[in-house]
Amino acid sequence: MSKRYKRLLSVIISIVLLAGIATAVGAVDIFSLKNSEQAAMASDLDTIILRVCNWEEYIDTGDWDEAIELDSGEIKGENSIVKDFEDWYYQIYGKKVVVEYSTVGTNEELYNMLTLGDEYDLICPSEYMIMKLMAEGWLEPFSEQFFDKNVTENYYTRGVSPFIRSTFDENTINGEAWSRYAAGYMWGITGIVYNPEEVTEEVGAIKSDKLLSSSFLNAADYKERLSAEMNDTSEETIEQIQEYLQAVKDNAYSFETDSAKADMITGKVVAGYQWSGDAVYTMDQAEKDDFYLDFAVPRESTNLYFDGWCMLKNGIKDSKEKKQAAEGFINFLSKPENAVRNMDYIGYTSVISGGDSPVVYDYIKWNYGAEDGGEDTVTYPLGYFFSGDTEDKKYMLTVPAEQTHRQLSAQYPTEEMIERSAVMSYFDTEENARINQMWINVRCYNIENVPVWAWIVTGLVIAGLIILAVRKHFKKKVYIK
Repeated sequence: MSKRYKRLLSVIISIVLLAGIATAVGAVDIFSLKNSEQAAMASDLDTIILRVCNWEEYIDTGDWDEAIELDSGEIKGENSIVKDFEDWYYQIYGKKVVVEYSTVGTNEELYNMLTLGDEYDLICPSEYMIMKLMAEGWLEPFSEQFFDKNVTENYYTRGVSPFIRSTFDENTINGEAWSRYAAGYMWGITGIVYNPEEVTEEVGAIKSDKLLSSSFLNAADYKERLSAEMNDTSEETIEQIQEYLQAVKDNAYSFETDSAKADMITGKVVAGYQWSGDAVYTMDQAEKDDFYLDFAVPRESTNLYFDGWCMLKNGIKDSKEKKQAAEGFINFLSKPENAVRNMDYIGYTSVISGGDSPVVYDYIKWNYGAEDGGEDTVTYPLGYFFSGDTEDKKYMLTVPAEQTHRQLSAQYPTEEMIERSAVMSYFDTEENARINQMWINVRCYNIENVPVWAWIVTGLVIAGLIILAVRKHFKKKVYIK
């Protein structure tokens, strides 16, 4: 899945702290739902046009060959989620909705489209872009009705993970919580996929001593201090990162993540920094060829990321019907069965735990649960995500021991991993300029770092060439006379 070029340029600050490197590029529409049938529907004055912009390959398109058989029932995607939503909305609210669905490749591409005047009703940016759009006043707040847990159709507020809910409630921009303007969709962490036969988990990192010191780890404001270090864009830190990258770039196959997904499988690359969803995909594909890769989260810290649904003011334009349709779209995606459909198609982790529904937990058991009587198993606690209590016995999953450092740990990291994670903030123009210049220096070689002796040798060579040229010039003159 192509994802977020500049997001990864920015998160390089975090990555280098963890001794990882990554960027991602790409942008292309996967499908358009503007067919003749929808055009006819749109001509109906009662039809609501809902313009949705999402990431590429980031929603279930249907046409499943087989169903997922869970303890709680069968799940199968026959139609696309979008088509199923249109049918569901008409059944629930008695209103026709036509979804004009498009995709985007990067947060920056999305932002540029908005500044150029493109209008959407519902978009799915990443955490730092959500913060930026909130700060700049682009977003429409959710209605009070959206948060009412007594409404049966409010699947998001009734089923979002307690961990995700608290994260969105506690983080603010200009005094307003993220949850007022954004509903989570997918989430995860970043880590290193590696070939255990070639490399080990042990790595070094810039600021490692500081991040692992007892005074830092035991500080009362540890999370705040960790976030500050992970989002440090000072000139001193950027210079350290630049020097590190220039020193190791000859050993780096690429400074982006997409190629690593394929190259890890072929063995061309022995370790790669990846988004957790891509890490799951990479390990799954390798396993098909009996080639086993592992996943590790650096001891110092990692990046905690989110993609979330946001309504745009210039799209909604005070339309109660359009706002209800946009909130309905979020709620439909948040039905536990649909959260499972999207996870199975995308490979990333939904923010939905399901509330009272067992469907999502059953899906994890279906994917990772150990067989009865299986050997070398461990208990994997997931209460922090499902109920808010790590010790909740209802969510103690018995799994093969290997899954503690493979797909399960990537898709559902432990609470201990979460504790040493930090969300990336959005950077201002000056910070972005420094980061971009650092990348130019790394990719093009920074002339400022050429040692003095190299300048002296270069000067002598140039002087010698000048002397030779002058001598030839005078010899030619003498010969002519």
